[in-house]
Amino acid sequence: MPLVRVEDAFLRSVLPGRAGGGPPLGLIIDPEGVHFDPTRPSRIESVLARAPLDASELIEQSKVQIARIRRLQLSKYNNYLIPGEAPKPGYVLVVDQTAGDASVRASGADAATFRHMAELARAEHPGRRIVIRTHPETRSGHRAGPFPTAPDGTVLHDAAISPWAMLANAHAVYTVSSQMGFEAILAGHRPVVLGQPFYAGWGLTDDRAGPLPRRGRRLTPEQLFAAAMTICPVWYDPFHDRLCSLDTALDILEAKVRAWRDDHRGWVAGGMRLWKRGPMQKVFGRYRPVRFAEIGAAGGAEGQGRRLMVWAGKAGSDASGVVRVEDGFLRSRGLGAELIPPLSLCLDDLGIYYDPGRESRLERLIAGAVDLPEDDRVRAARLIAALVGAGVTKYNLGRADLPDLPEGRRILVPGQVEDDASIRLGAGAVRTNRALLLAAREGNPGALILYKPHPDVEAGLRPGHVADAGALADLVLTRTDAAAVLAAVDEVWTMTSGLGFEALLRGKPVTCLGQPFYAGWGLTRDLGDPLPRRGARPDLVALVHAVLIAYPRYHDPVTGLPCPVEVALERLATGTIPRPGMGNRLLAKAQGALAGYAHLWR
Repeated sequence: MPLVRVEDAFLRSVLPGRAGGGPPLGLIIDPEGVHFDPTRPSRIESVLARAPLDASELIEQSKVQIARIRRLQLSKYNNYLIPGEAPKPGYVLVVDQTAGDASVRASGADAATFRHMAELARAEHPGRRIVIRTHPETRSGHRAGPFPTAPDGTVLHDAAISPWAMLANAHAVYTVSSQMGFEAILAGHRPVVLGQPFYAGWGLTDDRAGPLPRRGRRLTPEQLFAAAMTICPVWYDPFHDRLCSLDTALDILEAKVRAWRDDHRGWVAGGMRLWKRGPMQKVFGRYRPVRFAEIGAAGGAEGQGRRLMVWAGKAGSDASGVVRVEDGFLRSRGLGAELIPPLSLCLDDLGIYYDPGRESRLERLIAGAVDLPEDDRVRAARLIAALVGAGVTKYNLGRADLPDLPEGRRILVPGQVEDDASIRLGAGAVRTNRALLLAAREGNPGALILYKPHPDVEAGLRPGHVADAGALADLVLTRTDAAAVLAAVDEVWTMTSGLGFEALLRGKPVTCLGQPFYAGWGLTRDLGDPLPRRGARPDLVALVHAVLIAYPRYHDPVTGLPCPVEVALERLATGTIPRPGMGNRLLAKAQGALAGYAHLWR
């Protein structure tokens, strides 16, 4: 009977399957054999031996993808920290595997082979340290390895750090048939190979098990990668239940790995309102449930082996050792004040994006984005086009279409919530919506001033109403879609509103009277005091990568998984998001009613 063999692809998951890693990101479906068994051809071997692999487009694509995998430090399993502490450079790396592994048996190897490999490495590199890298499944206690203890003259390294970090510091690499030998080739090594894995025999390895006559072709690392990672595997997109490209699979794995690196120790969360705790548990409690505490009682997080997060507005300006958390810039279909859970959240270990009084993690990302790799630039440019094309903004309220506007130079003045932290911390001399309208009129006497109240203020949930807005502006745009307004105006004047950033996405000039996160980088006209920290000059694409890709985390409300920004954008554009129940709506109304009495106890 015909037999099809199925095996995990070379990027599998965050955790090993036996450690709860869940289904694989990709599979190799092989009607010929299996890649780790050299006794018969496999599909990967057939492609490597005979397929046309010289196309310049394929080679260039492989170079970009290899660089991205190395930059993100992705591997088959990804339960290690970045950065990790690798041994000091100059050692010889000996890669162990799990006892009885199928690829070891197929290569005719056993425990004696691994002992011989360690002895060979020591004999061929006298005077150098010999470091044995423990397999992730051995490190997690799920499978034994061939080196229960370090042989004489060697060091057993079982720390949870990236294979790429180990390879970067290695002088030479020895393996039997580990995937790490494949990664060693991509990292620039010529590994010594004692078995006959799929990557041996193509002129890229020092083969000690003898030649395979079927493998006579001489290949480049990019050609090897193209066969093993692009042509032969199938990659799976769980957000759309369909197959996908390697690039999309990398986006998906990047989001999952980032969530594990942030969350695996667990969190103690302070300053969280009751309604936020369920959404926060879904986003940050995937590996260890979040423990909620009052701020004063949350300080023992480190003693519990956990990290401490505090809602940014409750953290205080002098909080140290605290990770601040805040809504992201593509938030929801509905208002936070109506208790709609966010699709994106920002973790900041330095400050928070709306507080220019101290450096934030976002500022560092924006400054570093001036040297953004080209593939990241392409992704950010596509994101800008998709955002503008879909008309997606922060809240996506599905409001009324734009009314007919008079001709002339149209300036949008977006209202803000006047007790919002971005106003308290980032506004200059102009700190109210009314003062902003007056400044815009004074600076543009012949222009058409369009005032758009903040949605939370319109809904009666937050302060900031301007009673005489109709006298100060030529037109007050109530309950109007933000994307439609931005498309129709020529310029935006703002204190610190996020609509200024959304205007930049649409190519509109923006004048800032305060210091929002997007001001000071040379992309806006800034009337406020300059911030010397913001001396870098990123272009819009670099800014967008930092603000919308590198800084926030995204959570898919449909699958419950960490997701790339592109999935969050699609959910916001199509509306495929579960709506909150009646309880949330009643809480929102009560919160709005209480807001009207807030002045009584201030």
